[in-house]
Amino acid sequence: MGPCGSKQAPPQMPSIHFASPAGDNVMAGDDSVRHSPSATPSSQRPRGECRKDTINSAKFILSNQGKITDAYTMDEKKLGEGTFGSVAKGVHRVTKTVRAIKTISKANMKNIEKFRREIEIMKLMDHPNIVKLFETMEDSRNIYLAMELCTGGELFDRIIEAGTLSERDAAVVVQQILRAINYMHDKQVAHRDLKPENFLFLTKDDLDKSVLKIIDFGLSCFFKPGQAMSTRAGTPYYVAPQVLAGRYDQSCDLWSVGVIMYILLCGYPPFHGRNDQEVLAKVRRGRYAFDEKEWGRVSSDAKHLIQMLLHQNPRERFSAQQGLNHRWIRHTAPKASATALTSNPALVDNLRGFRTQNKLKKAALQIIASQLDDSQLRGLRDAFTALDSNGDGLLTVAELKTGLDKAGFRKTNSDLEEMCDGIDTDGSGVIDYTEFIAAALDKRSYLSEKACWTAFKVFDLDGDGKISVEELRTLLEDESHTESMGAERAAELLRDVDRNGDGQIDFQEFMAMMNGGMTVATRDNRRKRSGFRGGA
Repeated sequence: MGPCGSKQAPPQMPSIHFASPAGDNVMAGDDSVRHSPSATPSSQRPRGECRKDTINSAKFILSNQGKITDAYTMDEKKLGEGTFGSVAKGVHRVTKTVRAIKTISKANMKNIEKFRREIEIMKLMDHPNIVKLFETMEDSRNIYLAMELCTGGELFDRIIEAGTLSERDAAVVVQQILRAINYMHDKQVAHRDLKPENFLFLTKDDLDKSVLKIIDFGLSCFFKPGQAMSTRAGTPYYVAPQVLAGRYDQSCDLWSVGVIMYILLCGYPPFHGRNDQEVLAKVRRGRYAFDEKEWGRVSSDAKHLIQMLLHQNPRERFSAQQGLNHRWIRHTAPKASATALTSNPALVDNLRGFRTQNKLKKAALQIIASQLDDSQLRGLRDAFTALDSNGDGLLTVAELKTGLDKAGFRKTNSDLEEMCDGIDTDGSGVIDYTEFIAAALDKRSYLSEKACWTAFKVFDLDGDGKISVEELRTLLEDESHTESMGAERAAELLRDVDRNGDGQIDFQEFMAMMNGGMTVATRDNRRKRSGFRGGA
């Protein structure tokens, strides 16, 4: 690897907390504001009146008590190891799904509440370039996170293997990073520790076909626009000068992206030294160079984007959205192809049909969508990316209309608003990634017994093989919308699916609902024929 002062790729380094000049070493996470519906960005607030049928999908990421080995068969070989714990592969004993299980020792955890905040943030993340959290478990000694298994290796290792990347390959990587950060900042989450070691490739595909994932949120926190953060935390090579000064905002993440982009194109960091102190001194000054030997072959557009990401003045520094709109990204990174849309002629029919499904089936489809592996997801993920023209990880009505029109789906204008409203199950006013996947799924993708059993087990909280009214209320009630799932509404929903009238939903009844089941329209028609009068 060579010494820190040499022009080589930086060594893998742990995240650290930087002591202030007075020596007060502040724990990361102290800046974080508590997340609440009132803090939701304006771009994601519900359109019009408050919705009563919203779904909070974060509730489907269950927190269970018990030993991890009761639920998963664990691989003895470690995939990775760190200060607080390790990561190993685990196979779910019932569903046989393969996960990356992160084990964190409580004894090594200085601040367990900070770690619970990390979990809270991960539960909110729903983006193609952010690793998925499926469930958590806890026993007397450890906390376990069951996460998406990424088998393509670290971005850091790709840099070491390649030395430098072509501009096209670098643009593929930087575009995916910027998309994830754009989404996070829209959710008012700052990462604060972006570095190549915190990115994994989902598969071992070639770079232009690979999906890059942010995997670690240990130093992440919620922020309020205009409110400065002060915790000095990060990794020396990648940390922004304002973080070292103890007064910064979310633009610190864009500085880190600039450092990563610089390394991708030349193989060494812009700020290097023989030790951490020398590195941090250079970071504070913020001076770097494009040496002709390594940078003579690199385009002026690439250098300009780096300069805008490494701008000393955070007010002048590019945002993630500005980075995505920069000509180097637009002209160098491959454009999302409309082929993913045109090759799926049933897409619009699936999206339209989702609107008429009852709340339980919509929720079940979201659970199934979140559990699909890469081979099942790839086509729909590409379709979502093709529609997401501004790269923020969310779809607006305008984006959906433009994308579908370009792909040749001309008969969507008449009910587009209603279709989008039906897909937008959390009532945010936009369509999230998993909402789109759930609505676009073909029956063949979700009608397997394994997929439906996975969803059923999420609702069957006590494990008795039945879904009760209380279990429906627990998972389908959205606290941000007080009328979303009262006792009467939950009972009505259960009655629609409970064919044998025993007051519970068994797996056969659940499968019948998934296979055709009760749409809102057929439910209402049945009630009219039976003389039923009551709330929807």
